[in-house]
Amino acid sequence: MLDYPSRSMASYRLGQAAELLGVSVDTVRRLADSGRLQTRRTAGGQRLIDGADLARLASAPRDQPPAEPILGQSARNRFPGIVTRVVKDRVAAQVEVQAGPHRLVSLMTREAADELGLAPGVRAVAVVKATNVIVEVPEQPAGEE
Repeated sequence: MLDYPSRSMASYRLGQAAELLGVSVDTVRRLADSGRLQTRRTAGGQRLIDGADLARLASAPRDQPPAEPILGQSARNRFPGIVTRVVKDRVAAQVEVQAGPHRLVSLMTREAADELGLAPGVRAVAVVKATNVIVEVPEQPAGEE
């Protein structure tokens, strides 16, 4: 069983941060070594990343590699990620979750957001349920199968 940090003082191991950002552990290590991600060391020497700092980096615009041709696709409906932004009014809340390269936005009641303790840096799973799911397979050029 993985030991995840509490919501109030979220911090993440390098592997967890890599999963949330959708990059390799080596990439997270390079981000930390270059100062783009602040880390602290535990008594055992393990590096931890502050959740709010991870949310800041996750929500920053980043260069996207050119889209590769789609061979076949059917999206999964659970997206583990990190909360990057929460906007609340008296009744509703808008919650943004960065799950790897995907940014998902959820509208919910303020009460639900408060009960879940949602804030930038909190680990969350965005679950998508839709009445319509579109699956695309691009046309293959003649002679390729």
